[in-house]
Order: sequence, then structure tokens, then C-alpha cells
Amino acid sequence: QVQLVESGGGLVQAGGSLRLSCAASGSFFSINHMGWYRQAPGKQRELVAAIASGGSANYLDSVKGRFTISRDNAKNTGYLQMNSLKPEDTAVYYCYARATIRTSEYGYWGQGTQVTVSS
Repeated sequence: QVQLVESGGGLVQAGGSLRLSCAASGSFFSINHMGWYRQAPGKQRELVAAIASGGSANYLDSVKGRFTISRDNAKNTGYLQMNSLKPEDTAVYYCYARATIRTSEYGYWGQGTQVTVSS
């Protein structure tokens, strides 16, 4: 089993910054893909950014140039640096990770952290 604990959400004014963290713990061989999703009220959950174990990343078009995803493999922790935040970035942000346990890969979700951007 893998537990993902998120932190770093909160209330910020438009133009401000927040840094989300996602720490993985438990019994696993490796953390592979890591990603951040978000879900705003009344909307579907969408992928914001993802990063492979080797460091290659991809982003939702609307956050390119403002958000940066990174990871510290030694700490099994992923990060999402969010700059120039906009009110439309308001959502619950979820960490997602795929981990190898023995010879299989499984997906896990964090509990979510609220990000609120005021105008």
C-alpha cells in the first residue's frame, strides 16, 4: 500500500504563488509516474501536470509557463509550484502516483488540498 499526503494548499490573492507537496510512504519498490489533478465545483477532474520518474513533464495548456512540477526521488515527494495564480485555478488539487509493488504497478490518490485564488 502507498499513502500520499498532500500539503501546501490555501487561500491566495490573484497573482500570488503556492507550492503543493505530495509525500509518498508505504511499502513499494518505486514511485513511477506522479501527477497533479484538480477538480473545481461542477467540473470534471482534469490533469494539471505530470512527471515521469526520469523527470520529463507535461502540462495543461492553461498552466504552461505558470506552474512547474518537480520531484525528489530520494524523498519520494512531488511538488507543484504555482505562480501567477488566477481565480480560475481555484479547485481541489489531488496528487496521483503510480507505484511498483513487487512486480505490478498500482495507482494511488491523495486526499486533496484546497486551493482558493481570490480576485
